[in-house]
Amino acid sequence: MLDKAHELIDFTDYADLFARYENLSKISFDYAVVEKEPRIQVMRYGGEWKDLGTWNTLTEAMTEPVIGDAVLNDSCENVSVINELNVPVVCMGLKDMVVSVSAEGVLVSDKEQSSYIKPYVDKIEQQIMFAEKSWGSFRVLDVEDDSLTIKVTLNPGHRMNYHSHLRRDEIWNVISGEGVVIVDGMEQNVKAGDVVTMQAGCRHTVSAVTELKLIEVQLGKEISVHDKQKFELDI
Repeated sequence: MLDKAHELIDFTDYADLFARYENLSKISFDYAVVEKEPRIQVMRYGGEWKDLGTWNTLTEAMTEPVIGDAVLNDSCENVSVINELNVPVVCMGLKDMVVSVSAEGVLVSDKEQSSYIKPYVDKIEQQIMFAEKSWGSFRVLDVEDDSLTIKVTLNPGHRMNYHSHLRRDEIWNVISGEGVVIVDGMEQNVKAGDVVTMQAGCRHTVSAVTELKLIEVQLGKEISVHDKQKFELDI
């Protein structure tokens, strides 16, 4: 499996592959590997299996009608809500519906019609609003023409890649936890209330001693996920 992965994807190790996951080709394992493999063996599976490939099949597997903060009034029938945001959702008089709320968007659909969502979603071009990384996660809070504001959470003992950006400045405002910031080789301990500024071109990273949360503000005319160069860090 590793040999096949290296044939299809250029990566060095798991961390490198995880870091570039969002840029990989969007194709299933079946299409990319199984259907093209000339020598393959199959083992019979004796457990339960349910393909959760649509919103409708996902709701059938839910043990409760609501995940997250949501209220259904008494006139709702066969309604499922998945809410990933810290805002309340109220459903009234709905029947056979699925409601999904996340940072990427909101879906309100008849359960049967939800199977046909893909061509509509494929037409949407949008900034990635949430992602999990090997070091933690980030959520986009605000998008402007010349700025991007992100909430970053680093897991204890983890750090970002040592990197730089050519076309944007960055500001880190630590809101909780303790960590260590390295900017152009200079190390600094940080805690809640500390602010770190980085001009375009400087190399920087942050590691978490405890769970570390910070607000990252990106400033520039051409803010892009592709504007990133990684470097080795000798620590």
